[in-house]
Amino acid sequence: MTQAPSIRSTQGEGAGALYALGAYVLWGILPLYFVALAPTGPWEVVAWRVVLSLVFCAILLTVTRGWGRMIAVLRRPRLALLMGLAGVLIYGNWQVFVIAAQSDQVLEASLGYFINPITTVLLAVLVLHERLRILQWVAIGVAAVAVIVIIVAYGDVPWYALMLTATFGVYGLVKKQVGGTVDATSGLALETLWLTPLAIVQLVIVAATTGLTLGTAGVWHTILLLSAGAVTAVPLLLFAAGSSRVPLATMGMLQFAGPILQFIVGVTILHEPMPASRWIGFGIVWIACILFTVDQVQHARRSRHAPVPIDVGV
Repeated sequence: MTQAPSIRSTQGEGAGALYALGAYVLWGILPLYFVALAPTGPWEVVAWRVVLSLVFCAILLTVTRGWGRMIAVLRRPRLALLMGLAGVLIYGNWQVFVIAAQSDQVLEASLGYFINPITTVLLAVLVLHERLRILQWVAIGVAAVAVIVIIVAYGDVPWYALMLTATFGVYGLVKKQVGGTVDATSGLALETLWLTPLAIVQLVIVAATTGLTLGTAGVWHTILLLSAGAVTAVPLLLFAAGSSRVPLATMGMLQFAGPILQFIVGVTILHEPMPASRWIGFGIVWIACILFTVDQVQHARRSRHAPVPIDVGV
């Protein structure tokens, strides 16, 4: 018969939720870091993110004696390829996000992450064949209306938002498929290892065209740029640790912390424009987010009050 969840399982989910929340809070304030990296352009920034993240992970693997775990993953072709796919997806997400942050489009980036929790549950239906509740379907429909309103009223397709939600939504799905078979440090190391040749080519191109900025814009700028590995790796490691411990729907709900902080940063610190048409679009998105959250709370309450099957043994 079905057993009740163990205390250890419940504690694991609680710790996973804290890991994930920490990741989203750090991502919420990340635009300020990329703005502070000027005059370094987005292509150089992302290339350094890849290379320095790999260095950061190599140090962690050495300190924690985790090289054996990473080699074990490399010996399983399916897992190694999944990590390569995750690397490509997160690379695309990084590149779009840095371009948006350095092009005064932090608000549009936040829109993408407001939509992303709903994208996550939609992917759960399309790929994992999970069943959605009525209110979740309503939230998806309202989010779709919001995107249409923004396109029509604001007069522009929110490409940054759509690309960010697509790449990160599928990235989260891939990480969920990997689950607990790849630890967070080994996973990120493999993702960046796959991307390192691309990053090196990107640095060569930047050096041959606009020129590299590392070490040319003062000590403080150099320290900030060299911190790209840690700044990149820490929230991703938290995300990986969280996504392997909590349900996909819980991850979707926690994701709202990131875009809320990004929105606050974009409006109050970076002073990006918010015309009435954009307020309307964001307002409709927030209605979708509220519907989604209400559904999550109601479902959690029903699950908590449901009778627990008793295992009487055989």
